[in-house]
Amino acid sequence: MNLNIIGKNALIAGSTQGIGLAIAKELALLGADCTLIARNEEKLKEAVASLDHSQGQRHGYLVADYSDYRHVEAVVSQWAADKQIHILINNSGGPAGGPITDAQPEAFLQAFQQHLICNQLVTQALLPGMKAAGYGRIINIISTSVKIPLKNLGVSNTIRAAVAGWAKTLSNEVAQYGITVNNVLPGATATARLESIIANKAEKSAGSKEEAAAEMIAEIPMKRFGAPEEIAAMAAFLASPAAGYVTGVSIPVDGGRTGSI
Repeated sequence: MNLNIIGKNALIAGSTQGIGLAIAKELALLGADCTLIARNEEKLKEAVASLDHSQGQRHGYLVADYSDYRHVEAVVSQWAADKQIHILINNSGGPAGGPITDAQPEAFLQAFQQHLICNQLVTQALLPGMKAAGYGRIINIISTSVKIPLKNLGVSNTIRAAVAGWAKTLSNEVAQYGITVNNVLPGATATARLESIIANKAEKSAGSKEEAAAEMIAEIPMKRFGAPEEIAAMAAFLASPAAGYVTGVSIPVDGGRTGSI
């Protein structure tokens, strides 16, 4: 299996912690030159320093806040003007939890801009280089909610589904250029966001965090939370030459929790 991505350039969003950082580390291990993008420069420096460079990789970072899509567009467009990027990981923190009946219009607008609009603008900036190279991998880290909506995540369910529809449409348009577009759907994964979800669940049920976590684990056939590295492994495969004929799909990595085929 050809997983070699030496000489390939990757841009990884939301990559100072959790799933994004795990993906950056995995791509670096496979030989890619990684550029991380997030809003905290100090954390970006630490993250870049943690990446493997034993194969001569050159890593870097961009500072941009995904809550300001015009800023993201300006930063990435200027940076990509004279570069050829082969791999794009679209990854941004999920919207706050809560029932959809309580959600305000501003919450939908903010999430739509942070996820779909930023994905669109960054992708547009990188597509010319991918087309010229005849190699492109666009991988969106979304959620299993695009298969079955999750309770108490009204805004997230709505926006994640929009991103999945965007990705499927895009995949059909760019496949002819050797560019694939796929979605990785993490289940309950041991990250700061999961801790927040557990805390919110415990507060609403007037129980402990341990009880809330145990209740979530009981719904997972593998009876444990996932590790960020397990999500990263799927993303790395999709970024590789081995996945060249895989496009337009949404793949759950969730320990079997999603109740659909």
